Amino acid sequence: SHVQLVSFGFKRGLPRDADLVLDVRFLPNPFYVDDIRFQTGLQSAVRSFVLDAPETQTFLEKEMDTLSFLLPHYQHEGKRQLVIGVGCTGGAHRSVAISEELGERLRALSYAVVVRHRDIELEKENWKHL
Repeated sequence: SHVQLVSFGFKRGLPRDADLVLDVRFLPNPFYVDDIRFQTGLQSAVRSFVLDAPETQTFLEKEMDTLSFLLPHYQHEGKRQLVIGVGCTGGAHRSVAISEELGERLRALSYAVVVRHRDIELEKENWKHL
């Protein structure tokens, strides 16, 4: 079975093909930190800012618990691909960092994972006008 993680920004709508949607807008937002505002969740400063928050660690544990329960059941029902949308406000910081991290954790459990960042480039384009 194949898992696709898609980071996105809620302000641009849900990914049309998402089977599950995770809302990570409750996590601390790097956009409000001057030094890292214009970096993305692919960069280590943003990634650390997001992942080091205690609530992020708790969320990741709970989410991995849920996914390791769900995935075998989806497989059993014949679902070949599961698309998980991970959304924050703009789709460049929190959703990106979380998608990458969940991808690594799922790969460690031997799932085939593709991570896609739907809105990262659109969001970076937006920053040029701020």
